[in-house]
Amino acid sequence: MFDYLIVGAGFAGSVLAERLANEAGKKVLIIDKRNHIGGNAYDFYDDAGILIHKYGPHIFHTNSPEVFSYLSRFTQWRPYEHRVLTTVEGKLLPIPINLDTVNKLYDKNFTSEELEQFLNSIKEDVKQIRTSEDVVVSQVGRDLYEKFFRGYTRKQWGMDPSELDKAVTSRIPTRTNQDDRYFTDTYQAMPLHGYTRMFEKMLTHPNIHIMLNTDYKDLKGVIPYNKLIFTGPVDEYFDYCYGKLPYRSLNFVHKTYDVRQFQPVAVVNYPNDHEYTRITEYKHLTGQTNEKTSVTYEFPCWNGDPYYPVPKPENAELYQKYKNLADETPDVHFVGRLATYRYYNMDQVVAQALATYNKLSQRTLAEQLVTKKNGWKSQLSAS
Repeated sequence: MFDYLIVGAGFAGSVLAERLANEAGKKVLIIDKRNHIGGNAYDFYDDAGILIHKYGPHIFHTNSPEVFSYLSRFTQWRPYEHRVLTTVEGKLLPIPINLDTVNKLYDKNFTSEELEQFLNSIKEDVKQIRTSEDVVVSQVGRDLYEKFFRGYTRKQWGMDPSELDKAVTSRIPTRTNQDDRYFTDTYQAMPLHGYTRMFEKMLTHPNIHIMLNTDYKDLKGVIPYNKLIFTGPVDEYFDYCYGKLPYRSLNFVHKTYDVRQFQPVAVVNYPNDHEYTRITEYKHLTGQTNEKTSVTYEFPCWNGDPYYPVPKPENAELYQKYKNLADETPDVHFVGRLATYRYYNMDQVVAQALATYNKLSQRTLAEQLVTKKNGWKSQLSAS
């Protein structure tokens, strides 16, 4: 008998398995449909000996000292600040848009103050910001929107930014200085020996049992357990009774080239040319030295593993129906991106899993106190 069955061996499931086994002494079975642990953060050494990410680049960054400290128990870190370039009109330009982006694009020599004035002169007056298009044109105007955002977003989501919720592009800042970092979080680093090694250390406790290539539905009524933690798609758990929640997926094409370096930074975006949205070169992330280099091309699609919840009002309404069902299922805890239909960063998933463990541990303590209290009552009645 297992105390917990955890469906999904990504960040949410692995963190909860580790906490329940190490901290609470619970016996845990963690399962995954795939043939590996680590979820979408899974990485491996390819034939050229380069550590690559099977499901596209995963760049760790967080402002949470608690999350960073927790993960540091299972990995050393390689300091890494992520920088991204985008191809526009034959030029490689920093993204998010900053002072250098505008100066190089328009052959200007603006100062920060002059750039601010320039952006104020070209931005559009949007009375009510509802869509992703509204967000961008209200900050940088129509021309920069068309060059940097519209094409990329249409490829990434399969629809125009005017059809998407404002949250999609609200995550991308505009800077009037020369800061070309993609993220500005306090902690920015990559696991020194990769994510998979980190997950392996996380799941080494003897109370944790792992089954891969295993579907949750195949275990129903077969393996006994007390409580369930589900990190898969919430609509799948409820047999799609209200219909499928839409997700955008990705197709990854991995290639190795006989050159030391393929591009100047880890990620180059292609908003207007080619069918792919970006190319990732992993040696920038790992710091490896090798006569060859490995890259990944990303092609957005509708068929495949679920990656990105589609942020539209009707989808939020559909998810709310499933959330209501989840709230009415007290012995099942829904955690993670897919289970809550949210686009979380890795650190946010870890934080959610840690918070869920704290709630579970408090509930377990309360149950123990009730059991003891009932035991005392029985003793008093017997006497």
